[in-house]
Amino acid sequence: MQSVTRLDRVTSSLLTDRYELTMIDAALRDGRGHERSVFELFARRLPTGRRYGVVAGTGRFLELLQEFRFSGDDLAFLKRERVVHDDTLDWLEGYRFSGDVRGYAEGELYFPGSPILVVEGGFAEAVVLETLALSVFNYDSAVASAAARMVQAAEGRPLSEMGSRRTGERSAIAAARAAYIAGFAATSNLEAGREWGIPTMGTAAHAFTLLYENERDAFRAQVAAMGAGTTLLVDTYDIPTGVENAVAAAGTQLGAVRIDSGDLGIIVDQVRAQLDRLGATNTRIVVTNDLDEHAIAGLRSAAVDSYGVGTSLVTGSGAPAAGMVYKLVAHLGDDGGWLQVGKTSEGKATVGGRKQPVRALHDGAATGEDIYVEDPPIDAAAGRPLLVDLVRGGEADATRLGHDGVLRARAHHAAAIAELPVEALSLARGEPALPTRYL
Repeated sequence: MQSVTRLDRVTSSLLTDRYELTMIDAALRDGRGHERSVFELFARRLPTGRRYGVVAGTGRFLELLQEFRFSGDDLAFLKRERVVHDDTLDWLEGYRFSGDVRGYAEGELYFPGSPILVVEGGFAEAVVLETLALSVFNYDSAVASAAARMVQAAEGRPLSEMGSRRTGERSAIAAARAAYIAGFAATSNLEAGREWGIPTMGTAAHAFTLLYENERDAFRAQVAAMGAGTTLLVDTYDIPTGVENAVAAAGTQLGAVRIDSGDLGIIVDQVRAQLDRLGATNTRIVVTNDLDEHAIAGLRSAAVDSYGVGTSLVTGSGAPAAGMVYKLVAHLGDDGGWLQVGKTSEGKATVGGRKQPVRALHDGAATGEDIYVEDPPIDAAAGRPLLVDLVRGGEADATRLGHDGVLRARAHHAAAIAELPVEALSLARGEPALPTRYL
């Protein structure tokens, strides 16, 4: 059987907005399409009541950028639909991004106005990446931001991502990746495990139990296949009877029971007491059942050992997109100097100019998001510089790609969130944990 590579699954460059190409067409024909330009990707605000956001999707974006090409079929479609002129089709045929990209390290925290991604190149080669960048960062960062809140609510108990059936087949993989970067321990999605090296988990659903004449026979079959350390789903019928059948089938060395229904705050403690009475004192309790960060926090005092989260996670727990935008902030003028540009429209104004963001720190604790405009030199005492090189001359930093890139992002996130003041980790509605200051 022929193996499937990531290139076989690459997203077409036509998964973009038409106006990206019509802008290119007009700019190239007018002679300004190659003008050196700087674009920033940022969020004007955080979702209502959130204290911070988490950057995710960087590694995915860099890999997609390397594969961003216009095939013969793509070009034939554009020609047939008269989207752009023939000379622009020729330019698209040879498209290879040759510019530079800087950005926040994946896993970093962001706040309103944070220049999360800075793309510098010719206007045409940089503006065409807008939809790609936004589709990746808006979704991945929304999931990672929700996941980080869930990790904080769980207070050290492991969480597993189980949302593949609640989102698109490709976004399910992105969600698993983003959740792992934000601190989740595993995913149910096998492709996420293969593609990004994320630990996978999962045993059986209610359908397996319903296949058998009785629950105990189903449990015995699962234990025979997977060993006593497996996790048995005990709420297909009556939970106390399910627990009794689970221990009877696996013995007191049963790995875990999973509960997917009912009032978990009450049921979990009842199940814990029953397991202990049956001698299964080391058997863990896993809970699922439409959890979000608030439900997880509500179970802090219950005897839960781990959580599985699906719908709420892959939909950003009420904020399915991070609200990021991609804007031109500077370009070279006729005199060879940089011109600051920005919108002034009400509610959507942007701060022009090239920028250097710094995480201000005091005794190791973050105190502000300081953004220095027009690339001034930064004193090392000002704090931790946030922009890192991601692409130089069209070549991506290989250390941020693949399995290793995911592990690096996960470690970076853990370090970044440790800098936040304790009150920033509250699930209660509030203002951003750090003020954004333009200097």
